[in-house]
Amino acid sequence: MKLGIYSFGDRAPDPRTGEQPTVAQTLANTLERIKLADELGLGFYGLGEHHLDQYAIANPGTVLAAAASVTSQITLSSAVTVLSTEDPVRLYQQFTTLDQLSHGRAELLAGRGSFTESFPLFGNDLGDYDELFEEKLALLLRIDREDPLTWSGKFRPPLENARILPRPYGRRLRISVGTGGNPESSIRAGLLGLPVVYAVIGGQPERFAPLVDLYRRAGEAGEQDPADLHVTMGAIGFIAEKSQDAKETFFPYWLETMKYGARARGWTVPTRAEYDEYTRDAQALFVGSPQEIAERLIAVGKLTGADRYAMQMDWSGVPHAEVMRAIELLGTEVLPLVEKEF
Repeated sequence: MKLGIYSFGDRAPDPRTGEQPTVAQTLANTLERIKLADELGLGFYGLGEHHLDQYAIANPGTVLAAAASVTSQITLSSAVTVLSTEDPVRLYQQFTTLDQLSHGRAELLAGRGSFTESFPLFGNDLGDYDELFEEKLALLLRIDREDPLTWSGKFRPPLENARILPRPYGRRLRISVGTGGNPESSIRAGLLGLPVVYAVIGGQPERFAPLVDLYRRAGEAGEQDPADLHVTMGAIGFIAEKSQDAKETFFPYWLETMKYGARARGWTVPTRAEYDEYTRDAQALFVGSPQEIAERLIAVGKLTGADRYAMQMDWSGVPHAEVMRAIELLGTEVLPLVEKEF
């Protein structure tokens, strides 16, 4: 089981100081973190797409292209690309360019996204939410598998004997599907034989085991190669040398994100007691010492059969030095324990 990192380029005002890092500084920090993860032998770094002031990354492919120039082995992925509001032709060109730059290390993680600000921004109707994703995913896969391509659909002009260039570094571009736990998404990914990425943003990850089983059974029903049925799990958390230090450091930043969610979506702001329960033995939030996090990753990895696990540790702008140290601990202390077990 490989380990990795994913990030949205958080740059919210620090809840302790009120200071907000600039976009330029956040992007520089992001590249430094990806470089460190590569040097430590971590397998994956994913960057999410948002179009809001508290995030620095609106175009993951551009930042990942910069990361390709300072890394040599790590997979560079979006996490996710909001496919519903993208042009699949231009998007494919962007990521095959990244694939060529990185010598085959690009991954396009397509999803609907957890925010909807891109729909009005790019002139898409939220009423077409499902239909947009279905058509664009189908076109994206056709582009990857057919050269030249003839196609017609509802949401973009037709293509007639078109070549979409450049082509990937290898035979195919790695295209994955992200989901927050929708059973239909697991079935779709399995039937298509696409890698699936589960974004676990609340509750215990054990609840995703039936979805992974559903995904694999759908792949079998679709007569897909089992080797193509690749599962990534995501976790929110933080690592420090001592468990209590990790919990104390992460709490104000996690709480800030919960407050934002309460304002935007009507959530109830959790209490400190609830946070302590979520982080107890890293049950729901993977916050703790390297030993705790390794044990939790191993347990969930065995239960779900995950091929890869990615940690998100910079919620609401956890300070750069502390994120760098957490990445270092993930690579130097957690990764060896996980590799030994698997």
